[in-house]
Amino acid sequence: MIRVAAAVLPFVLSTALSAQQVPHDPNEDACTSIMVSRGASADGSVMITYSADAPFQPKLLHHQGGAHTAGELVDLVAWEDDRVRGQYRQVAHTWSVVGLINERQLALGETTTGGRSELRDPEGMLDYDGLMWLTLQRAATAKEAIATIDALCREYGYGSSGETFAIADPDEAWVMEIIGKGPSGKAPGNKGAVWVAARVPEGSISASANMARIGAFPLDDPDNWRYAPEVVEFAVERGYWSPAGGKPFSWRDAYHPDPDVRSKRACATRVWSIFRRAAPSLDLSPDFHRGVVGAEPYPLFVPVEQKLAVRDVMALMRDHYEGTPFDMTKGLAAGPFHSPMRFRGLTFAVDGVDCAWERPIATQQAGFVMLAQCRRWLPDPVGGVYWYTPDDPYTSCFTPLYCGITRLPESYVRGDYRSFAWDSAWWMFNLVSNLTYDRWSRVLPDVLAAQQEHEQRCLQMMPAIERAAAELVQQDPALARRFLTDWSLGTADSLFADWQQLATKILTKHVDGYQRDENGRSRSPGYDEEWLRRVLADQGELVRLPKAGGKGEGDH
Repeated sequence: MIRVAAAVLPFVLSTALSAQQVPHDPNEDACTSIMVSRGASADGSVMITYSADAPFQPKLLHHQGGAHTAGELVDLVAWEDDRVRGQYRQVAHTWSVVGLINERQLALGETTTGGRSELRDPEGMLDYDGLMWLTLQRAATAKEAIATIDALCREYGYGSSGETFAIADPDEAWVMEIIGKGPSGKAPGNKGAVWVAARVPEGSISASANMARIGAFPLDDPDNWRYAPEVVEFAVERGYWSPAGGKPFSWRDAYHPDPDVRSKRACATRVWSIFRRAAPSLDLSPDFHRGVVGAEPYPLFVPVEQKLAVRDVMALMRDHYEGTPFDMTKGLAAGPFHSPMRFRGLTFAVDGVDCAWERPIATQQAGFVMLAQCRRWLPDPVGGVYWYTPDDPYTSCFTPLYCGITRLPESYVRGDYRSFAWDSAWWMFNLVSNLTYDRWSRVLPDVLAAQQEHEQRCLQMMPAIERAAAELVQQDPALARRFLTDWSLGTADSLFADWQQLATKILTKHVDGYQRDENGRSRSPGYDEEWLRRVLADQGELVRLPKAGGKGEGDH
């Protein structure tokens, strides 16, 4: 029997910081995904994104595929607490995996949707992360991934709550929503999951953010819609839907009914903001995410008005609702430096009034964010790119890792959530982010300049790298993988060094409330007039100086 270490799972949480020891609200520490069809992208690639938002340090992982002894039992280790959840049977061949993209350019992301709590199966061996990890090792296309997810759940049981998976290959992007069938310990027939999957139409995008998105769907369109055979029948059996009700079957209404105002605010606002930027002429109303009674949920897909390049999709993941009434860089809560940072929890009460902060797409508790890019016109090892950044994407920087690489950059696999480490990329990106949050408007320009320089340089270099690598694939595939590995790791190492320098630059440039100019002279920029006006309104008697002659302004 082979024992697989805990690190084989895609998201590793320290045993000292298990889910039981770090209680959190799923609406606060949750995830956002975007799915971009080939026809909606500027270059014809298929793209998905995934922001893994939770208070832990994930590690970038690599699985080396190859031949195995079919049927050999392998331990499945839970990511929450290193507990062995059970054993699965190995297959004869697996694909290599880098992060959440495999060597065939199949990529997966996710976002937790919750749903009916009674449908969670505590006996299910596969949580969403293990399910994704095994699927990437076994499937080569999006449709194969859907079938593999279903087969794995039926064989080993599904232990998570409701999930939405973003699935991409070089041809298609899919949205798959899944939920368990309840405890299987006393009802073995409940083993497995019910699910529905939709292909994103060409020219359109979809987005998911911790709320079920699929409503009614056709049962006779297998090219674009797939579903568990029992998805409707199971809902009827459990009383979630009745054919006599006069309404068509809706996945969302049956398995994820009645989201409350709090969930709409935290979840649907993110989908609305992605769509309002990709398709502004639709002029989608904010009513649904503000909780207006009777407001319609947002569509599952929207056609883009301008095709999206890689940096456009990155920009969608770097969103605090700027330019809208919900702009988190505006108002008193943003402080004197217009920071979008809002500490958790998201909801609070003051003098009996229930309130909530906005929950942005770009958030400080992001463990990592990825953008997977899949391209049909290039050989698989070259065509799949895993754009990856630890931490908050707004104050961090994506670096490209080709799916054909055979190693990972060392700084990206180092570190521990419990102690700071200078040689850990996760900690270094967090250091820069945390140096930025409190003095946002002053520090951010330096961060954005460094981010722009690295990402743009990569995009300018990559066409030449890919031409050379594509030629090498034809001549010597192993040499092509080494070439891609050396370039990807060298680029990531260079970014890590740049971010170390950026951290020291921020600290020395902005020390003690001063700001050094390009000549090294320190000055005190003070506060902007808007903030000072608020201070005067709130604390006028304390800050107001008396006029000449001894009487303060307004004295009588």
